[in-house]
Amino acid sequence: MRVGVIDYGVGNIGSVIRAVEELRFDPLLVNRPLDLHGADCLVLPGVGNFTECMELLDRNGWTSAIRDEALKFGKPVLGICLGMQLLAEWGDEGAGSSQGTKGLSLIPGRVRSLRSLGCKFRVPHMGWNSINVLREHLLFECVPSGTDFYFVHSFAFEPEDKGSILATTVYDIEVVVAVASKNVFGTQFHPEKSSKAGFKVFQNFLENFRC
Repeated sequence: MRVGVIDYGVGNIGSVIRAVEELRFDPLLVNRPLDLHGADCLVLPGVGNFTECMELLDRNGWTSAIRDEALKFGKPVLGICLGMQLLAEWGDEGAGSSQGTKGLSLIPGRVRSLRSLGCKFRVPHMGWNSINVLREHLLFECVPSGTDFYFVHSFAFEPEDKGSILATTVYDIEVVVAVASKNVFGTQFHPEKSSKAGFKVFQNFLENFRC
């Protein structure tokens, strides 16, 4: 199976590719939108600023191409860290207006700062935290509640439909850390940096969800 790792100019591309290789799948570095269709599933990494990343995606033709692969062709998509946040309809980070910056709109919801959500702990939230798996789902097969994952983020995704929330963590406040809607998935934590548990989540995505 060809695992398309989307290289739009940001993200931990190298560590994601190594994780795919260690799980004995074939990584396909995709650096042009027209090559997305050659992958069997897609991984969208992300680091940095929501608005800046969306500007890159919009300017270079990625936004419509990713949406087509997910919505028209039903291709499995996994967003990691900021990549999960980009799945939302709107994001506040770096936005020039109160309306926010439009995201990929693959999972209805908004990305807001941890501070605006009421978090009084140090921001960014960086380090290991245990998660609470809210319901059975193949993405967390053999990954129980209480498992630790690695986080680095200052913003969090608030899905419109609470049914799309798979897992949360507590960092002063409850924070959504995994989402799913049909063939689109996201993890706020870095599975590729979260030891055996992270690799298991990655493996679950690659093995359980195929186009």
